Amino acid sequence: MKILVLGGCGTQGRTALYDLAGDQNVSQVICADIRFDELEKIRPFTDMSKISTVEMDARNKAALVDLYRKVDVVIDLLPKDFKQSVNQAALEAKVSVVNTNYAHHLEGLDEQAKKAGIAIMPECGLDPGIDLVIYGDAKNRFDEIHVINSYCGGFPEKKACTNPLNYKVSWIWKGVLSSTMRDARIIRDKKIIEIPAMNQHDEANIHAIDFPGLGELEAIPNGDAVYFTDLMGLTDTIRETGRYSLRWPGWSAFWRPLKQLGFLGETEVKGLPCPVTPVDFLDKLLGPQLEYGKDEKDLTVMINVFEGIKDKKKTRFTSSMLIERDLDTGILAMSKGVGYTAAIVARMMVNGEITEKGVLSPTKHIPVQKFMDSLKKRGIQIKEETIVL
Repeated sequence: MKILVLGGCGTQGRTALYDLAGDQNVSQVICADIRFDELEKIRPFTDMSKISTVEMDARNKAALVDLYRKVDVVIDLLPKDFKQSVNQAALEAKVSVVNTNYAHHLEGLDEQAKKAGIAIMPECGLDPGIDLVIYGDAKNRFDEIHVINSYCGGFPEKKACTNPLNYKVSWIWKGVLSSTMRDARIIRDKKIIEIPAMNQHDEANIHAIDFPGLGELEAIPNGDAVYFTDLMGLTDTIRETGRYSLRWPGWSAFWRPLKQLGFLGETEVKGLPCPVTPVDFLDKLLGPQLEYGKDEKDLTVMINVFEGIKDKKKTRFTSSMLIERDLDTGILAMSKGVGYTAAIVARMMVNGEITEKGVLSPTKHIPVQKFMDSLKKRGIQIKEETIVL
């Protein structure tokens, strides 16, 4: 099995490389990126003999196509800005792709992928990703679903909360900033409610949840929950749904006034000696201050709550997950959730465990038990609880 990892030197990419290189069924892993010094971070504990590197500009479709034709499947861990060239190259090379970005603006791609005889699986990381596999599993457990609330977040363990934000970066800081300006759609009392990004952190829109062993966490609406109930054909029966980011308490109180003052704007500030936007300033100013120390753990928490009817009884199904950083390897909890998931699903495509073609979804096309067993082997355990209400 030969696998290409685009963006293989990033935090999630290195985790995918480590996972793939340790698999005896994987003969070659190609790491494509623009620089490779970060590979030194996994060298001490990774079989690097299987990993080759290729310097690549992902906007060069012809070069991508040539590279795709050398492998059985592609894992795309690049920023969302590259997904068009990545997917178009997949169609031309007739090679399937797994990526972790939201499945927005993929109109017409399903038919093209089916014609090319390939699968394109977006939303295949942590969130979206693991949560959506759980969505699909929950749908099959109920006769009718009325509530779907999904919570996920990454943040430092308590002793690593050494700054006023009580936060450190376990993926891309620019991406975190972008997520603080994301519109949300939820359903309350069967009504769709639009929450503009500017109001995302308003007190009226946030609430607290309790996670065993951690205590109170702040839940912030983040993303389009209705998109997924539409995708699964459930919106007509849904009374309540939402997708929420989790942080230590105080996160919204920090960002609320900064938003109002324009600190997350993307328009260049006038009067400065060089072009700079507020969000670019925050990216460069805060990003370097929010890095994890070698002895500090990040935590990734996920909770999915479903309520509905099963065998004529009102039932609640809850799944929960807590991932911690491995200090021996330095692999972050967040990158385990993303990198392992993408690597597992890529193998499933090559092995014939996922046979469908077109634009696929983790809610429908990933074999649930096989996927959960694969996560468990990597130390990621998802706890489940079902109660009759």
